[in-house]
Amino acid sequence: MKSWSDWALKIVGILLMLAALGFAVSKAPDRSLDSLVPRWAPPPSDFLDLDGQLVHYRDQGPASDPVPLVLIHGTGASLHTWEGWATALSQTHRVISFDLPGFGLSGPNADGDYRDARYVTFVRRLLARLGVGRASVAGNSLGGEIAWQLALADPARVAGLVLIDAAGHNFVSESMPLGFRIARIPVLREGMRWALPRRAIEASVLDVYGDPSHVSAALVDRYYELTLREGNRIALMQRMDQLAPGPVERLPEIKVPTLILWGGRDRLILPRWGEAFHQAIAGSRLVVFPGLGHVPQEEDPAATLAALRDWLPNVAR
Repeated sequence: MKSWSDWALKIVGILLMLAALGFAVSKAPDRSLDSLVPRWAPPPSDFLDLDGQLVHYRDQGPASDPVPLVLIHGTGASLHTWEGWATALSQTHRVISFDLPGFGLSGPNADGDYRDARYVTFVRRLLARLGVGRASVAGNSLGGEIAWQLALADPARVAGLVLIDAAGHNFVSESMPLGFRIARIPVLREGMRWALPRRAIEASVLDVYGDPSHVSAALVDRYYELTLREGNRIALMQRMDQLAPGPVERLPEIKVPTLILWGGRDRLILPRWGEAFHQAIAGSRLVVFPGLGHVPQEEDPAATLAALRDWLPNVAR
């Protein structure tokens, strides 16, 4: 009996040592904004204070463009998801991208409110601050949901709408990124405040890409380091607590030219929801990319840009 007790104590001791080692390896304290800026905010990045909210943004291309392109990223992402688009489009268009509150280098807002309506208000105020009247607004995932709700809330401002694997419907995922799953489980997410294995972020990025070979170490570094920006992990948890379907019954009210781009291998928001947007918005155009996942504009900028360029003449300039 004593021998069994000794073995049990040894096993418990080993497990505790392994847990401690795992925590030490995975320990990931918050990173300050100043430590992240040199790598992730080189020119043309800039910052502004918008009613007390720090905003990391990029305003590229000809300032004389009467109808700029506004690009809104999704949950857990940043303005960097648009780099392929922004670099090409800024040769001929004014292109505005930014980090939403709670993500990227903008960091959390003061009151922890990450509901859709708050994001729509944020975008309206930011565009007013940047002197943007009318714009073509493109959004991916959460950004797509903000974009179509902006078109409903402020139709005079939206000249054209691009929805890329957009959220808003009460969808059920086939597969959800590991980081999102952890952020939704109270018992597990508390540990995420201090420990976050890089492997968990890598698994999350792989989950939203259609072709795993497109995921590089540098890409994972970006998602990982920006997740560690001070306040972002708590903001993600708060956003997950505030998730709710959008007013999709109002989609038929959208009358502006609308392009819908969708990854055929999107397992987070399945392609059938792209068809649902297409059916609800009269005159919209739907383009599905069979080999791409939830962030097609990032995974294959060239292919998605070709579809955008083909559609852009529909937007009155």
